[in-house]
Amino acid sequence: MFIDSHCHLNSRSLREQLPDLLDAMRAAQVQQALSICCTMEEFPDVLLMAEQHACVWASVGVHPDSEDVHEPSVEELVVKANHPKVLAIGETGLDYYRLNGRSMAEMEWQRERFRVHIRAAKACGKPLIVHTRSSAADTLAILMEEGAETVGGVFHCFTEDQAVAAAAVDLGFHISFSGILTFKNAEDLRAVAAALPRERVLIETDSPYLAPVPYRGKLNQPAYVPHVAAQLAQIWGVPVEEVAALTTRNTQRLFRLPEPAVAC
Repeated sequence: MFIDSHCHLNSRSLREQLPDLLDAMRAAQVQQALSICCTMEEFPDVLLMAEQHACVWASVGVHPDSEDVHEPSVEELVVKANHPKVLAIGETGLDYYRLNGRSMAEMEWQRERFRVHIRAAKACGKPLIVHTRSSAADTLAILMEEGAETVGGVFHCFTEDQAVAAAAVDLGFHISFSGILTFKNAEDLRAVAAALPRERVLIETDSPYLAPVPYRGKLNQPAYVPHVAAQLAQIWGVPVEEVAALTTRNTQRLFRLPEPAVAC
């Protein structure tokens, strides 16, 4: 079986066809999916979907790109993370890709938000889901300053280089690959995947975004995560069933998922 360790099932394009998506998951042997929260305003909807479907889980947090939204305190995040269907804090992190004319110094609000999320993860003992884009040095520095190695987590939708991957692993974090791994121009990323300790690798769709080949450019969904596993199998020279079993174990261990999995 497979687990989609990162998707956005509450996005409008996916939630409107959720019954069909769950059917497609079953057909593709994707037995569980972690639906990610990006703002506190959307958290009730993310949690409700997880409560209504046994195979869907939730996170709680504010995406670094989310502006003009409610800023949670450590205490608020901890209270919401204590729900049994909430597996992690995030997604959180830093994103300097779209500065929109601002300086790095003016992005302090992002860095402070990230610190709040790390402190909440440490307080509730749940892992972090980390987003980093054009900001790897600051992301790693803040994780180290805040002692995030005590909770660990995952660098999701990884697109950085081998040095960043190694630093994340040294901090106790996992690396999750999305459909980007299947893209023609992703040779450098495939080299990163080849070098990683396999017990630290997860797979995801980040749906509705970044559909893997052969669906690139189309709406992504959790049922497509086996295509990421197939690419890893090719990189590692092992059967896809081995990748499925390994990444499932890694995801279950990181997020403390119950075993055996309960399918939808």
